[in-house]
Amino acid sequence: MKRTREFFTGVGLLFRGFGTWRTAPGRMALGLIPAFIVAAVFTAGLIVLAINIQAIATAVTPFANDWDRVWRDLTRVAVGIAFLIAAVLLISLTFTTITLIVGQPFYELIWRSAESRFGEIPDSAPRFWRSVGLGISSALRMLVPTILVGIGLFALGLVPIVGAVLSAVLGALVGGWFLALELTGLAFDARGLGFRERRKALRSRRALVLGYGAATYLLFLVPLGAVFVMPAAVAASVQVVRRVLGEPLQVGPQHGLAAVGEPDLH
Repeated sequence: MKRTREFFTGVGLLFRGFGTWRTAPGRMALGLIPAFIVAAVFTAGLIVLAINIQAIATAVTPFANDWDRVWRDLTRVAVGIAFLIAAVLLISLTFTTITLIVGQPFYELIWRSAESRFGEIPDSAPRFWRSVGLGISSALRMLVPTILVGIGLFALGLVPIVGAVLSAVLGALVGGWFLALELTGLAFDARGLGFRERRKALRSRRALVLGYGAATYLLFLVPLGAVFVMPAAVAASVQVVRRVLGEPLQVGPQHGLAAVGEPDLH
């Protein structure tokens, strides 16, 4: 039950991030620009893949040509779904990474606005080019495991019916974990904590982080969802990191003294 509550607390944090539209509407609006540009490019690529998915599935399953029609079609549908799931997983990670890099100045403003609600902004925040370098470095570290997971999900998706469902569920959880790792980069870097420390800290509240990440991942799948969710996810990452690190969750005087804490789940 604790893990379940933690998971849904994480989901709630993402939606709490949309509240930043009330306190910093201009900055949040700026965050839509890079997300829209990158989303347009990736959407075009995904559409091309979807249009050609039947031909691709047929090309990679020549061994099924002589099978009974029902089993042949089921196998190729499973292969097509597996390709799409693997593509979505890879796009989710690369979309977040590229969008954060392209929109670095905008997302840093959003992060600072969200962080300032709780008091002083951590003073270890790296400068622009250093921040870009850290983003690329962490993305490269996650690239290999993401590809390996994508291959595993692809193989799982080959199992007719059940495999596609399991692959989709695991894809959301794994994709959500990688998204959380990427989206919390600004807040962790600002505290002088590198990728290794970030991963270790997030593991300490895995259910919370998975709730936040999986919710983000699923909303990214909605048409134009990634564009509108990205600024809110960056804002929400501040509360995720503060909970993970056990930092104060009291809103600063400039925003009133309303508490935004969470129940003790430990």
